[in-house]
Amino acid sequence: MAPSRIPSRRPRAVLRAVTATAAAALVLSACTGGSGTAGAGDTSGNQLLTIPREDLATFTRNFNPLSPQAAPMTLQAVYEPLAVHSMADAKDTPWLATKWEQAKDGKSVTFTLRDGVKWSDGQALTADDVVYTFELQKKVLGGFDYLDKVTAVDAHTVKFSFNKAFSTAFYEISGHYILPKHIWSKVKDPAKFTNPNPVGTGPYTQIEKFQSQSYELRKNPDYWQPDKQQIAGIQMLAFSGNDSANIAFTNGEVDWTQSFIPDIEKSFVAKDKKHNHYWFPATGAMINWQLNTTKAPFNDPAVRKALSMAVDRDQITKVAMNGYAEPADCTGLAHTYDKWRDTSLAASCTWTKYDSTAAAKALDAAGYKESGGKRKLKNGKDFTLDISVGSASSDWISVANIIKQDLAKVGITATVKTPDWSAVSSSYNTGTFDTGIVWSNNGATPYEYYRGVMSTKMVQPVGKQATENYHRFGDKKADKLIDAFAAATDEKTQREQTNGLQELYNKDAPVVPLFTGPEWGAYTDARFTGWPTEKNPYATLGNRNGSTILLLTSLKPVKS
Repeated sequence: MAPSRIPSRRPRAVLRAVTATAAAALVLSACTGGSGTAGAGDTSGNQLLTIPREDLATFTRNFNPLSPQAAPMTLQAVYEPLAVHSMADAKDTPWLATKWEQAKDGKSVTFTLRDGVKWSDGQALTADDVVYTFELQKKVLGGFDYLDKVTAVDAHTVKFSFNKAFSTAFYEISGHYILPKHIWSKVKDPAKFTNPNPVGTGPYTQIEKFQSQSYELRKNPDYWQPDKQQIAGIQMLAFSGNDSANIAFTNGEVDWTQSFIPDIEKSFVAKDKKHNHYWFPATGAMINWQLNTTKAPFNDPAVRKALSMAVDRDQITKVAMNGYAEPADCTGLAHTYDKWRDTSLAASCTWTKYDSTAAAKALDAAGYKESGGKRKLKNGKDFTLDISVGSASSDWISVANIIKQDLAKVGITATVKTPDWSAVSSSYNTGTFDTGIVWSNNGATPYEYYRGVMSTKMVQPVGKQATENYHRFGDKKADKLIDAFAAATDEKTQREQTNGLQELYNKDAPVVPLFTGPEWGAYTDARFTGWPTEKNPYATLGNRNGSTILLLTSLKPVKS
C-alpha cells in the first residue's frame, strides 16, 4: 500500500451482532466505566470521542509511525501530512502545506509550508523537518525510489526532485506524515524506538491513562487550528474479539466504528433511529483472493484463472457481504476507478464469471486432472490449499468458506485458517502463506493498484518483508506501463497506459479480484455532530485512513 494513502497496514476488522453476556459486560465495564474519565456516556461537552478496536486485544505504547505496530491514531491524530486526500470526494485539502506546484516536466514538486505551525513541544515546524522525514523514511523503510533529493529552499519551502518524470508522486509525498527533526535525529535506532511520548503537529498528541486495553489522547496545547479542537480528546478501547466490541457499539458506549455490521438497519439503526447512522460509500479497495505465486501451481496463470472461475462472487457479495458489495470484473479495478475502466474489456470478462464446469475443464487442460472426486497435482498428490484470514474478520471468513465450498465442486480441498491478524499478516509479509483474502492499494489513481499487484519492483523474495504485493507477482511489461503512467503529465496518456494495464491484468490474472470493499463507517451523533454523510462527503467514515484527520477537526460535542 502506498505509504501516503494507507498508513496503517493492519487489515480492516469486522463486527458481528451478538447477544450481550455477563462476561463481555465486565470487559466493557473495565474499559469504559472504570477509568473515571469523561467517556462516551458523558454529555457535559467535555467527553472523549470513543473508538473501539475489535482487532486488537491489547495496546502497546508505541507511537512510532515507522513501526508496523504503531498504536491506533498515531497517523491520524498525532502526526500530520502536507495535504489530505479524501477518497470520498477526490479532493486534496492543504494541511501542513498551503500550496504546491508541480513542474511541467513531471520531475519535481514544490510545497509551501504553513506559517505558525508548531510541534506539540512548542518548537516551530520548518522545511528541515520535511527534508529529514523523507531522508529517514528512505533509510529505515525504503521506498520513494524515484526521489532524487529533497531540498529546503528556505524555512517554509521544500522542493522534491525526482530522477525521472513522476507525476503521481504528489499523492505519496503530500500524504506522508512529517516528523520533528529535533526529536528523531537524536534517536539511535528509529526503527525500534517506541516513541512513548510523541511530539507531533496533530490535534491530539498528549498521551494519558495508557493501559493495555485503553488509552486517551488529549489536546495538543500548541495546535495550529485551536478552533478545530472541539472535542476534548480521543479514547481508544481494545477488545479481544467481535462480541465485546459489538456490545459496546450497539449499546451506545462508543461513538464511531469502522466495522462490518450484518443487517445494520436492524442490529444498529433501529435501536435509535434518531442518532444511529451509517454510510458505506463504494470507495474502498479491491478485495482480492491472493495466491502465493512463488508456489506451484499458483505460479500458473491458467490455474489462477480456473480457480477464479470456480468462485461464485454473487453469493459472496450477497451472503458474506450482506449485499454491501458488488462482484469484481477482469480489470481488477475497484469502483474508485470507474472512470478509468475499459468497459468493453470488462464486458468481455470470462475468468471472473462463475462457471464451475468451465473451471474444471480449465484445470484439466492445465494438467490437473480429477480422479475419484479429487483433483490431483502433477505429482499425483491431492490438490489442496489453505485460505488465511484473520480471526476478527467475520465477513472475510464467510468469504473464505464460500470459496472453500466452491472449490470442493471442482475437486479441490481448501482449509480455512483463522489465527489472529498478526500471524496472518506476518505470513503475508514473509511470503509463507498459501492463499488469503487480502486488501489492496487504494489511491487517487489506478497507478497505486496496478503497481501493488503487478510491478516487479514491489516483489520481495520469500523471507524478506513485503509491504504490498504479498502474492509476489511481477510482469516487466507491467513495469513499462506503470512507469509510463507515472511519467505522463496528461490524463489522455495515462488512460492509454491504464488500458494497457487492464489488458495485461486480464492476461496475467495476478490475483483473483473478488469485490470492491465498501468503506465501512457507522456512528452515533448523540454526543458529537459534524459527521460526513452522503450529502456532505468531505471524508469517508473510516477511522484508520488518511482523511480521518478531517473528521477529528470537524466533529463538535453536543452540549447538554
